[in-house]
Amino acid sequence: MGEVAALRQLVGQVQELWDLYGANAHPLPRWYLLDFEHGSIKDDYCGGRTGYNSELLKIMETNQSPPRKRPRRDRNREKAPCSNTTEVMQQEIWKEFPEDLFETVIARLPVAAIFRFRTVCRKWSSLLGSDSFSHQYSEAPHGLPWFYTITHENANNNVAMYDPSLKKWHHPSVPLAPTKIVIPVASVGGLVCLLDLSHRNFYICNPLRQSLKEIPPRSVQGWSRVAVGMVLNGRSSSHGYKVMWLGNDGTYEVYDSTKNMWSCPGVFPTSIKLPLALNFRSQPVAVGSTLYFMCAEPDGVLSYDVSTGIWRQFAIPLPLHLTDHTLAEFQGRVMLVGLLCKNAATCVCIWELQKMTLLWKEVDRMPNIWCLEFYGKHMKMTCLGNSGLLMLSLKAKRMNRLVTYNLLKREWQKVPDCMLPCSRKKQWIACGTAFDPCPSALA
Repeated sequence: MGEVAALRQLVGQVQELWDLYGANAHPLPRWYLLDFEHGSIKDDYCGGRTGYNSELLKIMETNQSPPRKRPRRDRNREKAPCSNTTEVMQQEIWKEFPEDLFETVIARLPVAAIFRFRTVCRKWSSLLGSDSFSHQYSEAPHGLPWFYTITHENANNNVAMYDPSLKKWHHPSVPLAPTKIVIPVASVGGLVCLLDLSHRNFYICNPLRQSLKEIPPRSVQGWSRVAVGMVLNGRSSSHGYKVMWLGNDGTYEVYDSTKNMWSCPGVFPTSIKLPLALNFRSQPVAVGSTLYFMCAEPDGVLSYDVSTGIWRQFAIPLPLHLTDHTLAEFQGRVMLVGLLCKNAATCVCIWELQKMTLLWKEVDRMPNIWCLEFYGKHMKMTCLGNSGLLMLSLKAKRMNRLVTYNLLKREWQKVPDCMLPCSRKKQWIACGTAFDPCPSALA
């Protein structure tokens, strides 16, 4: 009886294996059931009987190999419905897909994906130039700003753009600037303002669309260095924008894109001492319709509200041992970034302007392990972007480092070297500015 129980247990295990792997992989093996009491042989297929006589000895005779476990893909394919109508979406559904939903979805794609989308067809490419898409894009949340930079290369095209989300440099296939030497001085709403070395001729471009527009030159004759800022008339560039320049002697003009002309909306207040001693290394920052300029002698900030024409001056002492400082903006707050140099140590620090006390409060500084690289070196710093995300160019003899600082996350990151495609030659960044990538912005 012990042998019978063992065989019965073995047959039960075989039955469980057969139920697990199914009967489709191999033909059903034939079982022979011997009835010792009646002396007969009964044949059946496995899985066809649910009850067994206690006196029966079950013997399986088959020449086939044991069943193998099928891949999970094949097992899932049997469970899935076989209807093709549920798997393939009919083309008639896409024909009636609302156009505004296309724009809503596309406006929330990454910039690189939007330009890949343009190559699908002419109809989809034309959506980017529509007013409705411009409105959808302005309402959608977007990521980090890009950086529009000018390199030291003397090639016909010395423009390089950096995408911090992908940590990738882009080199336009065609020049975005005229043959004259120009530098980026301001940006707003996806547009970048370029100024030639005479500080008289201005150009407005959208780096993503590779479009360029020359605006009328400023009316003031003669060469004089100016600080330049930009603000929007509304929430996007479709409502127009304004460009303002300011000189040390207090002369200034405002360009309105809706009128395509320069104007001097008022008289510079006599309460503000001239000359202004503007810090031209620091790009003006915009908070709403107000532009902030950094001044020296005395140290402080000069502001001008483009919408109301009101000037204000704030005397704010700078931190000790500060060099190469520049203004920045973050969520409506005025920030300051600069080099602290004491003895042989150098460190990059970030400050925030306190509105109540009108003093600079330190909020962050570069990690010490990074600053050790600058020890004993005569460092120079240039801030290439001043809105939300900063790009800092740190130079010394035979050294050029690019780093970014995220004001929201308080995160420092190193920027990969800027090199042309199919080239190992490193390009040195001369100047630049941050801009919000906007495929629909029109100059």
